[in-house]
Amino acid sequence: MNIIKIEKNNLVNGDGMRCVVWCSGCFWNCDKCHNAETHDPNFGTPFNEDHYKQIKEQLDKREISGVTLTGGDPFNPHNRDGMAELCKRIKAEYPNKTIWCYTGYMFEDIADTELIKYINVLIDGKYIDALNPKVKPLLWRGSSNQRIIDVPKSLLTKKVEILYN
Repeated sequence: MNIIKIEKNNLVNGDGMRCVVWCSGCFWNCDKCHNAETHDPNFGTPFNEDHYKQIKEQLDKREISGVTLTGGDPFNPHNRDGMAELCKRIKAEYPNKTIWCYTGYMFEDIADTELIKYINVLIDGKYIDALNPKVKPLLWRGSSNQRIIDVPKSLLTKKVEILYN
């Protein structure tokens, strides 16, 4: 798993002020992708303890609500195991912080992965430029097909539980 950057004090990639972890590796090739440079899984640097130190420095701050995983695609097979280990560590050390994640996969297709167990909110589905209203931006997503999902509740009820429309 390669990391492109760790963004601090972000207010647009999830609820509250967040630490955003940008990974590389995505094969969706969505038309007019805003992050096309993240598609190559070799872009960035392999995840290491310095990356985790940067994340911890953010999570130690009271005003930081949690971490958002994006990229690239955190659920890309190239990233899944590494992201699951990262999230497991975060949840163990910061149980009151939330983990949000963006993926091109549909929840139903990744509901049985190890990584999903650590995610609080999932924004799923490929970005579809024709479904981007452009005039009035959507809350925390780029196109209207993408869903904002309450993952713990969805895993409990065994159906997709939408958090925000």
